[in-house]
Amino acid sequence: MPLLIDPYANEWLDLLVRWLHVVAAIAWIGSSFYFIALDNHLRPPKDEADADLGVGGEAWEIHGGGFYQVQKYRVAPKTLPEPLHWFKWEAYTTWLSGFGLLIVLYYVNANTYLIDKSVADLRPWEAIAISVALLVAAWVVYDGLCRMIPNDLALAGVLLVLVTLAAWGISHLFAGRAEYIQIGAMLGTMMAGNVFFVIIPAHWELIRAKQAGHEPDAAAGLRAKQRSVHNNYLTLPVVFTMISNHFPITYGHSYSWLILVALLVIGVWVRHFFNLRQAGRNAWWIPVTAALAIAAVAVAIRPHGSSGGTAVPFTQAQAIVQERCVPCHSAHPTKVDSAPMGIVFDTPKQIQAQASLIQQVAVLTKVMPLGNQTGMTQAERDTLGHWIEQGAKTR
Repeated sequence: MPLLIDPYANEWLDLLVRWLHVVAAIAWIGSSFYFIALDNHLRPPKDEADADLGVGGEAWEIHGGGFYQVQKYRVAPKTLPEPLHWFKWEAYTTWLSGFGLLIVLYYVNANTYLIDKSVADLRPWEAIAISVALLVAAWVVYDGLCRMIPNDLALAGVLLVLVTLAAWGISHLFAGRAEYIQIGAMLGTMMAGNVFFVIIPAHWELIRAKQAGHEPDAAAGLRAKQRSVHNNYLTLPVVFTMISNHFPITYGHSYSWLILVALLVIGVWVRHFFNLRQAGRNAWWIPVTAALAIAAVAVAIRPHGSSGGTAVPFTQAQAIVQERCVPCHSAHPTKVDSAPMGIVFDTPKQIQAQASLIQQVAVLTKVMPLGNQTGMTQAERDTLGHWIEQGAKTR
């Protein structure tokens, strides 16, 4: 049985948790971008006294009307400074609010957003259990691989294969938009896990060594840095999955899993360009190849309408819209409190005005009706497609 919650309260929960999630994600990603850029900008200290004190690199910056000199120690300073500022709650808040969104939107409304009966005939509790299990598995597998494979390039190759397999498998379990969100949540869980289980414990290891009066082991800092770099490369892919529900041309495609993997790889490639540029290398070919790759994806997934077919009278198309779409998209809907995005199909003029949208979401990408709750058949989708291609005439 699906979880029960008042639709109005659910919408407010969606709004507030999503707002929190976006704000926290901006803070987390912003700090990730800044500190990786800072590391890439570091140069050996000019003052030998600083080097003798353990400073490994320094950078001069200007921002907000002032100059900053930032120094990074090879391992740790001679004495612990006070106060010492931490960067962890941004990551924790982002993950917790993201999981809250999964609950509020995808788990509470599993039959609508998580499950598509035409993909897999799952019960809500089964779909939710699979989703949660995949989040746990993502961290366990990723962390294990990090410990077994010391070479980051080899690790990236193995992870790409596993993410591809996961995307393909999930495309056979969940609705299209849930497929993309699930992969994003798994990547986000890996990132938050890095902070909670590796980076912050490594920081504590450095601090406790100083508190005990002996020199910290540099290996702790290296472990934290490795996982921090991993998180940096995952930011752009995860951001795409966060906004992907707005783009049914991607998740509504029959090869949605392959499109997702391609866009994730492009995101990593673009992030690599910025990291290299901050280190003083202008790898101009990266944005060029990324742009060409995006163009190739766009051309490859361009929708093609059905051809031919007998003339479809408007009355036939209207009857399909009335039965399959109007339960939600009406001034007085029967399945929801109000028409999503204010789109209604109560009159012939309204249906005709939204013909291109109907073709996009119901005929080509098949993401509507949500979860196919009203049971639109492929024959009905073809009929609507023929009517629209024939001019979407109401007479």
